[in-house]
Amino acid sequence: QVQLVESGGGLVQAGDSLRLSCAASGGTFGGYAMGWFRQAPGKEREFVAGISLSGGRAGLLNSVNGRFTITRDNAKNTAYLQMNNLEPEDTADYYCAAVQVRSPITNLMRVYTSPRDYDYWGQGTQVTVSS
Repeated sequence: QVQLVESGGGLVQAGDSLRLSCAASGGTFGGYAMGWFRQAPGKEREFVAGISLSGGRAGLLNSVNGRFTITRDNAKNTAYLQMNNLEPEDTADYYCAAVQVRSPITNLMRVYTSPRDYDYWGQGTQVTVSS
């Protein structure tokens, strides 16, 4: 069973950058596709970014495309979300998630975008962007 711990959130001004980290333990990190979701007060949790098992493919929410980048470092068992040019609309709790890929050869490049796809979740880290 994988444990996920996010870090790197905080209070920043519009236009600033943050890098969120998601440290995984208790499992084989290379066997999981990873994702980042966010949830603002009064809103549903939404997909922000996902990266495939191989790291060779990534998917992003349209509104963050060109500003956010998701990466993974399998040697460090860590996934990252680099967030540049932050906007007040990015204010939310950000959650890291992992999905154990059952057919890795078939799904080597698959990016998972639904919260229902994911097996494990971190506790979240808060990002607040002031205008």
